[in-house]
Amino acid sequence: METVSPGARSFELPYPPSVNHYWRRVGHATLISREGRRFRQAVCSALAARLGRDPPLAGRLAVHVTVCPPDRRRRDLDNVQKALLDALEHGGVYRDDAQIDLLVVERGPVIPGGKSLVRVEVITQARRAAE
Repeated sequence: METVSPGARSFELPYPPSVNHYWRRVGHATLISREGRRFRQAVCSALAARLGRDPPLAGRLAVHVTVCPPDRRRRDLDNVQKALLDALEHGGVYRDDAQIDLLVVERGPVIPGGKSLVRVEVITQARRAAE
């Protein structure tokens, strides 16, 4: 049985670029692409409006993501996690995505423009004791 904190945070965010479009090679360096930077900025702006001065979550985390793609093209769910989790960290939801102990990613319905529904919760001691 999983127990999470009552202070969960939920967000509606843009649909992330796939990991294939998130990184770019420039010479010997690997950088976040222009598309990746735009996505991160959009997420940070949305989170700043929502979080205000709330501090980043501390402790071990459970993250549940529903990605609603913008169209019916074939997409791999595992390709959208990196950009989204990094943007949540950069936007101040948590200090480091290494805090995540439970990650659930599911596909939602097709929505024009796409979106991501994210819920982040601190895992309580009750869950730890049950393991």
